[in-house]
This record gives sequence, structure tokens and C-alpha cells, in this order.
Amino acid sequence: MAVTASTPVELVHAVYARLGQRTALARERLGRPLTLAEKILVNHLRDPHDGGLDRGVSYTDFDPDRVAMQDATAQMALLQFMTAGLPQVAVPSTVHCDHLIQAKVGAQIDLGVAVDTNAEVYDFLESVSARYGIGFWRPGSGIIHQVVLENYAFPGGMMIGTDSHTPNAGGLGMVAIGVGGADAVDVMVGLPFNVRYPKLIGVHLTGAINGWTSAKDVILKVAEVLTVKGGTGAIVEYFGPGADTISATGKATICNMGAEIGATCSVFGYDDNMAAYLETTGRRAIAEAADAVADDLRADPEVLVRPADFFDQVIEIDLTTLSPHINGPHSPDYARPVADVADVARAEGWPLEISSALIGSCTNSSYEDITRAASLARQASAHGLKARTPLLVSPGSEQVRATIERDGLLADLEAIGATVLANACGPCIGQWSRSDVADGQTNVIVNSFNRNFPKRNDGNANTLSFVTSPETVIALALAGTLDFDPATDELTAPDGTRFRLEPPVGEQLPAKGFDPGEATFQAPPADGSTVSVAVSPTSDRLQLLEPFAAWDGNDYLGLPVLMKAQGKCTTDHISMAGPWLKYRGHLENISGNLFAGAVNAFTGEAGSGKDPLDGTTRTYPDIAKHLHEAGQSWVAVGDENYGEGSSREHAAMEPRFRGGKVIFARSFARIHEANLKKQGMLALTFADPASYDLIGEDDRINVLGLADLAPGVPVRCQVVHPDGSTVDFEATQTLSPEQIEWFRAGGALNIIRRNAIS
Repeated sequence: MAVTASTPVELVHAVYARLGQRTALARERLGRPLTLAEKILVNHLRDPHDGGLDRGVSYTDFDPDRVAMQDATAQMALLQFMTAGLPQVAVPSTVHCDHLIQAKVGAQIDLGVAVDTNAEVYDFLESVSARYGIGFWRPGSGIIHQVVLENYAFPGGMMIGTDSHTPNAGGLGMVAIGVGGADAVDVMVGLPFNVRYPKLIGVHLTGAINGWTSAKDVILKVAEVLTVKGGTGAIVEYFGPGADTISATGKATICNMGAEIGATCSVFGYDDNMAAYLETTGRRAIAEAADAVADDLRADPEVLVRPADFFDQVIEIDLTTLSPHINGPHSPDYARPVADVADVARAEGWPLEISSALIGSCTNSSYEDITRAASLARQASAHGLKARTPLLVSPGSEQVRATIERDGLLADLEAIGATVLANACGPCIGQWSRSDVADGQTNVIVNSFNRNFPKRNDGNANTLSFVTSPETVIALALAGTLDFDPATDELTAPDGTRFRLEPPVGEQLPAKGFDPGEATFQAPPADGSTVSVAVSPTSDRLQLLEPFAAWDGNDYLGLPVLMKAQGKCTTDHISMAGPWLKYRGHLENISGNLFAGAVNAFTGEAGSGKDPLDGTTRTYPDIAKHLHEAGQSWVAVGDENYGEGSSREHAAMEPRFRGGKVIFARSFARIHEANLKKQGMLALTFADPASYDLIGEDDRINVLGLADLAPGVPVRCQVVHPDGSTVDFEATQTLSPEQIEWFRAGGALNIIRRNAIS
């Protein structure tokens, strides 16, 4: 099927044609009605008769409808795909250039600089896409998730994407899962997507959003309830009368930030708001197709009546009484009402003054979001008031940018001092070149993004980042301080008069329809076999991959501990973004950031530790390089929810490249655990979380009985102290039979290569 700038209706019809039969079969197999998530999952089983349906237990094969990749992760994914030897991808796939554009001056200049700076990478992505039948969205097109929502997402579909916020497409009723590049390669070569059958968390929404509350506040509240790991291994399904009052893009915001609770994905049932969005974005035929099977694009009626009988957990939220929230700093689940943040800041000794305010990104850059923000900007302008802090706006797509410019909304924001950035991720993922604060200076920013780990936005660990809705960001920018509750407090105009902002008012969809703006999509040629994909052997941006070595059949003995992390160790800590994004296609160079943000459990310092070979103190990247060059394998130790955050598989490939064999942790984030397995590393969880405390800085680790590795069977391990004494401990693992073969082969990609050759 040709890759176009939107999902062909024929693909949608093919998905819907089997939906009724597949859901009936699943009801028969399970002996009960189905949730929406279950309907979508069973409709995408590779084998509807044999696929395991035991939640949290079965490893199950699925056939997604499409794959999407952003430019930072696409490089490694496509370098891996190139080794498979196939003429083109097996499913519709796209590449989106959104991560490599740095926010510094403004949209046009920043985009021009990015095109020049990243020419080699963009040329590679464009040529490899043409060679293998992949659609290519050029720089400036917009953020992958917004572009997918506008063009490719459809109710009842299933997709995977090489970015953790792929679940954004759940706003259109799609099961959309963030994965590492190796999972994407599997699907692109025609293999199934294999994942543990998810548990189900239901969020029952009643009432309706009003006043200063927005869709963003729903997920901020859910993050408070579930924390950053409460959704791990689960799909979050939103239902109830309140769900139908939320716009499609509001639903997308909620699903997007489901990544922050560790959820596999999130999804809403099909409704009139989704139909309206599909029609306004030029997909009336898909809306009509969805209308014809609407009953199977929502949970069965019995589920809505007795949700506790069908979900593993049910959360109740009354939208009418839900208050505006602001979450942070340093973690997206540190939630509190906006009205309380100033008191918390005083108690913690945080600054009240806001150094920057930012709206947009993939999470909150819809037309509705901007109209609500602009309604507040117009009120401020009417009183002669401008933002009291720098205000930055990141449009989510070229279509949104062109439309809000046409409708005067950009002008409304610029009138209060906003700077419009490129249609890209920018400050949301560390691509923000700040000159207004010194490195290490403690400061507060407020934003409508999704993730707020230390260093996430600007590389400064002392930037206190608070996540909230776009309208609350605007209100706080006008006040210039956290000590402002827009629902009750007044602002002071330049003439000294006092006024209170009226609650924001927005429009779900543009009355004049969307303006597509500049054409930025490039379809692949019908035959790409003659397209040359060149990777210079001297490039510092791109590097062809060499296969990782297969397991040698022996137990791991005497492995030193390169790093033991204290507390939160996200993928940003393991392989930070920001300036390192430029090396995402060069495994050796990007390994220069390995564990650079990890906090040493023995010293409390970030990014450095004792070299086990000579006892000197070095940075973790230098230690890893030293061990690698010496041929010394090693282990690393994590704490709770190790590897939360981004889907970036570099956080798994770098330790593998540098000689890592095992990562131990008290618990793992789903995507990162899967990425480690794909690369042939063992991800072992302490059977007793207290075993974490047994491991000292100078200890060595034995991992025993690897020849007998089997699903569900614990692994025997030993801590070997410097005096030769040992302490036994047990670790659990979640390997399936297929994943054990990945380990033995040295990685899943080695099996793909082997099969391609044979």
C-alpha cells in the first residue's frame, strides 16, 4: 500500500471488516463483554484463535496498522532496518523531522539553522525513506504526534511509534504504543509486535469541564493517583458521560501524558467529537466508516454499567468539581491545585518568580488550546498588560500554525510579548538554547508540556519545571509569579487598575476549517530500489551498525558494578537529550553520554564514580569507555521504575555497546525493559527490593544458571565482596521463550539478520 500524507480509507475498511467477527470470537473465548481496548487488541491479533489474552501474563503477537518514527529515534531504527535486507517496509511507515530543531531565536531562523546544521542527517532520513517506501515529513512539518493525529490516527486502529508519547493518537480512539526502534524494525520487516498482554485501568469520567479547568487537568489528576509507575503494563481506558464532553484534541492531550504514568497507552471510545475532528481534517470517509461500526468502537454496554467487573482498577473523576492542577517540579506526578502551589513553593524554598512560560509542544498545541490561550491574551491586551516573563509558543504542526496565524490567534499572543518558535519539540525535549539564566541557577518555569525531569527542558538541573494547562501558563505569565490563582486573584494593569481574568473560552475546531500551510510531506517513489543511501565512514553523526556478540554460553562471573543509581534514573539520566540529539545516529559517539545524569548511590554525586579497573574517579561515560576498551563486561544497578520516560532505545544500546551485560533494578519501566531485552541485555528485578542495598561500590556480581534460563524462573545471583565472601540473592525476569532466544543470539536484530540470510 502506497504511503500517502493521510491514512487511505481502504486500510480503515480492512480493519473494520474483521472487527465484528473478531470481537464476537473474543467474547466467546473470554465468556464476557469487552472493553474498547480489548476490542482493538483482539482485532489486531496475528492469530485470533491462539493469541494469549491473560492480562499481565501472556506474551502476545499483534499486527499494527502502521509505524511512525521521529527523526532522533528514526536514525537508529532505520540503521537497524537496513541490515535486514528487505526491499521495503511491510507496513505503512513515516518519518517526522521534529526533534533536531533547536529553539533559540524564533521560528524561521531556528528552522534555517536546523536545516543547515542537520543536513547530513536529514539527507540520510530522506534517502533511506525513499529507498524503503517510507513517507517523509520534512523539518517544519510539526511534531510527530500532532501530525499523526491530523493525518493517520483513526478509531479502532493500532500503531506503534518510536517515541513514548505515541499514545497521543488515543485521542482518536487508537491503540498507539510507544516502542524502541528494534520493535519498530520487527513490524517494518513483517514480524509481529510482541508485548505482554496489558492490564486494564478504567477512568470513569462524569460531569463536564468548566471554568479554568481543562482536559490537561484530567491527566494531571490521574498522574497524582497512579504516580509515574502506576500505569506500567496497563492500557488506561477513559469512559463515561464526561468523556464525551471532551474534544478529540483534549482527549489526545490526556492520552499523550499517559506516558508519564508508565501506561502502555490510553484510549477513548469513538464519539461525535472524534467524528467532527476527522471531518474537519479532511477525513470524512473515515468518519463515515467509523459510524458504520460505532458500537464496536466503544466498550460494550455492560462494561459501562459495571466497570469494576471488567477493569483491574477503576478511577472515578468528576469533571465538574475537578480543579486546575500544576504538577512538579522534577516529576510529572507531583500534583497540586494551582491555588496551592505558592504555599508549597514557600515551604520548599522555591522561587516564586517565573523565569519563562511556555505553551505548545505535542501535548497542548491544538487549535482549541491556542484559542483558549488567546482569549486570555486578548483580555490582557484590552488592559494594556503584557506577559511579565518571556513567553514562548511552539505550534504542534504546520497546519495548526497556518490556521492560528490566519485566524489572528498568533497575533493575539504576540501582542502580549510571545515569541513563536518552530513547529517542533524545542524546549519540551531539551532543544532550548537559553541565555537568560546562568548554568546551575535555580529558577522556575511553567509550561504545558508533558515531562519535567531535571535538565529535561534546558539542561539545567536547577530549573524547577512545572507542568500545567496552556491557559494557566498564560495567566501565570501575565502575573509573573507562582503566587497567583487566576480563579480568584486580580492582575494590575499598567495604569494601576485592578482586574480579574474571565475564564478562558475556546473553539474545538476552526470555523473556516484548517489551513494546511506549506506542503511538507514527501511520498516515496513507487520503486526506490535505485535510491542510494550513503553513510560516510568518517561521519560523526551517522555510523553503520555492527552486530552485537551472541551469548557465549557461560554464566556471568565477577562482573564489576559500573554504576549504582540512587533514586530516579530515567532515560534522560541514562542517555540525555539536548545537545546529544545530534549523535542519535552514531552509537559510539552518543555513548559519550552514558549514565551522565545518573546519581551515584555511593557518593550522591551525578555522573561520576569509581573506575573498577584502577580505582580512580572518572565520569561514567569515561569509565564505560575504559571498561569497553579493556574487554571487561559489567553490570549496572537501578532503583525503582528504572528507565522511565522516553522510549529512546539508545539508553539500552549504549550500555550494550560498552560491554554491559545485566541491569539490576527494584523495578523497570515497560519500554526500557523491552528495549534492554531487544538488545540482548538481561533486565533483572530484585526479588527482594532490599537486595539493592547489598551491593557495594567495590563488589563483583555473579549471575548463575543462565543455561537454564526459562520463563518465570528466578535467576540465582551472588554479590562477591572484595574479601572474597559472597551473599546470594535472587532476581526475577519477565522473559518469554522468544525473548530468551534474543538473549542467546545477542539481540533480536541478530535473529532477523539470520532469517533474512537463510
